[in-house]
This record gives sequence, C-alpha cells and structure tokens, in this order.
Amino acid sequence: MNETKRKILIVDDEKPTRDVMARALGATYDCLTAPDAALAMKALKANPDVALMISDVRMPGESGVELLKKAKKANPSLVCILLTAYGTVDLAVEAMKDGADDFMTKPITDLDQLELRVASAIRSAGLERKASPGGSDTGALKGFTGGSPAMEKIYQLIRKVAPTTATVLIEGPSGSGKELAARAIHALSKRSGGPFVALECSAFEGELLKSELFGYVPGTFTGALKEGKAGCFEAADGGTLFLDEIGEIDMPTQTALLRTLETRSVRRLGSAEEKPVDFRLVTATNRDLSKMVSEGAFREDLYYRLNVIDIRMPALKDHREDIAPLVDRFIGDFSQRNGGSVTGIAPDALKALEEYQWPGNVRQLRNAIEKMCVLASGDTLTVEDVPREIANPPPAQGTPREGETLADTEKDTILRILDECGGNKSRAAEKLGISRRTLHRKLREWRSE
Repeated sequence: MNETKRKILIVDDEKPTRDVMARALGATYDCLTAPDAALAMKALKANPDVALMISDVRMPGESGVELLKKAKKANPSLVCILLTAYGTVDLAVEAMKDGADDFMTKPITDLDQLELRVASAIRSAGLERKASPGGSDTGALKGFTGGSPAMEKIYQLIRKVAPTTATVLIEGPSGSGKELAARAIHALSKRSGGPFVALECSAFEGELLKSELFGYVPGTFTGALKEGKAGCFEAADGGTLFLDEIGEIDMPTQTALLRTLETRSVRRLGSAEEKPVDFRLVTATNRDLSKMVSEGAFREDLYYRLNVIDIRMPALKDHREDIAPLVDRFIGDFSQRNGGSVTGIAPDALKALEEYQWPGNVRQLRNAIEKMCVLASGDTLTVEDVPREIANPPPAQGTPREGETLADTEKDTILRILDECGGNKSRAAEKLGISRRTLHRKLREWRSE
C-alpha cells in the first residue's frame, strides 16, 4: 500500500498552468514540470520512469505535437495527454493518430476531471500493454475487482465480444462500472493500439451535442471556432468511441447518429462533405431503452443498431460478496493518494457496508471509503467511521414494501437522500453516486407524473 508514486511530466509555457496542475495531481503523482519541448525531452531523458506526459499543443519553439512524436520515439510506452486551446482541436485529433492517448481543452477548470483523465489514461494504456493477442487478458480486466459469479459472467462476456467488431450496448445502474467495461473491451480488441474516445452525452444538449459528435466547419453558428472543429467520431478513427448515457440524446441527434452508423462516414455540421471514419461504437445507459422505444422516446431502428451485443452490469447489492475486496482495494488506493495510515477495516464496519443497499453502487462505495479514510483517527476503519446514513439506514431502505415496485423504492431513496441534504442537489447526487443531470432528469419525470 506504500508503493512509490508514478512520475508524470507537465509541459506548458505558462507557469501558473503548470503549477495548478502540479498541485492538483501532486497528492497522487510525483510531478515534474517543464516550460518547453527542449527541457521536456531533457527531463524525460533524466527520468526514464516517467509514466505520463501532459503537454500543451502550442508553445514557443517546438509544438506539443512535435514533442509527442519525439517522446514516443524515445519511449513508445509513455502515456501522453495533450492540452488544446480553442482552435487547435483538429491538431489534437491528428496527434492522437500519432500516439496521443487523450486530449483536453484549455483552460483546465475542473481539476477533479483532470485527475480522473490522468488516472484513466495510465490505467487504459497499462491494460493495453499487458493484454497480448491470444495470451493472458488479466491485465485488461485488472480495473475490475471481485470474483463473484455475477462479475465472472461479465468478464467472460467481455472476453468473448472484445475481439469482434460488433457494436456493444452496456446497460446498468449508475456507478456500476459501465465505462470500465467499455475500456476493457477496447483493451482486448484489435483496435487497442488506436484511440479510446469517451463522451458523456448527458453533458451536452441539442446542436452542442451534435457538434461534439460530428464536428463543424467554420462559421456554422455563432461562437463557432474560426478553424472549425473535429468531432468525436473523427477523433476515434482507428479506435473505439464510447458514448455514455446514450439514452439522453434527443431525436434529431438519434437520426444523425443512425445515419453515421449506416454509412460509416461523418458529415461535419455546416458541410456537405462525407468523410469515411473507421470506428467501433460502444454505448452505455442507465435507462431502459426498450421501454423508451415503446414510449416513442428512442428510435427503434437505432436501438437495434446499438444493441447488437448487450452487457448488463449488475448492481452492487446483487454481488455483495465483492464488497470486501472492493473495500480493501479502495483503502489501498486512498491511503496512498492522501498519505494516510489506514490499512484495514474492522469486521463490524465491513458488515455494515455489506448490509447496505448501495443505490449509487460501486461509485458510492468508493466515495464512502474515501471519506472514511480521510476522517479516520486510527489505522483501522471502525463502525464509528461508517457514514451515519449507511450505518443506520431507515428500516425500509432499499426493500420494496408489499405492492411497491423497484422504481418506487428508487424514488423513495432518492427523495430521502435529497431531504437529508437539505435539498442540495449536488450533494445528493454525490451521495447517491449519480450525476447531477441524472438526478434532475428523475425529478422532472416524477413532477410530470
């Protein structure tokens, strides 16, 4: 649990930007910094164990793209994330074809998202290097924890579908590991050397979502970048595109998505030109798409296009035997990340966690363990460290009463947590392990009933 921190190199000509990222990532990683490509290469030569490099695209002297090519040539296993200012997204797309693992748009305002993207890039690249065609796939599934029958079934299905070209729909409640499954599919596929591009559809609406998916040409709409913009389909050329919360997209976007799937080509907004794209599509949802089809809220033809292979992630309450190993893993992760001394959990505390219903699933468990590790006074988590709402839930929590459906139970749980948080939707969403947008959608649905 006291492993040496991974080294990462942050390259940006703006010192405030370097310092902010170094502070945000410093608790988890050993951060080195450089103001330009020349000094970055010197740092990489002096520190061959650097695991990941974050670089701005536009810098004085050599660009981040040129640095990427040199760094990858010197160390092909180096994980690289590019930072792109507005107007340089197309350069980032090309850079991903040259070996970049991910790219983010500047300015970096969400530091939690930065840390997640760094961890995801390192994990994903590490999985791909350990997964060999026809060999052991242990590395590609190491992001998962748990050997329950429910999860073993998921592992077997991932192994079976990954080598194919079939479109995959991953269903399951929020926080159950849908993106982790998508990344494992990519890591075990023949496209593992290509980019893995993820987009959360619920973060965008209408034309903005279409511009993220398909890109646009200059002058398409007010506020459009002068150089235009490549969309996620182009960014995923030669790799895998993962669309999370696919059930949130509107009908016009569904129609455009269906056309792209049928033609295997993309047309940027405002353009008549068709550009062929080579991608594999994996989507995920926590909604019942078949029910949405019957209600006319989701296109039936698109549903069948997406649902060639269906993977259903189980809720954590349906594989409780995995809670203990998950807790052990999270304790190790957070003790290392926060420099804490927690090394284990008392039996009564673990029992309380195993008896809870976990409406937010693994994500909620992870958040709870992080809170417990931060606030713990000793090296062992005790029942006193377990959050009150988990240690002492209402008697009916998570258990449908006679004549009550699971949907009713979900509604009761969410409204209760919202009440406990004093109506603060952000806090309630965090405790439930769901996005704020998902919480808003559910509240809107109940108001319309």
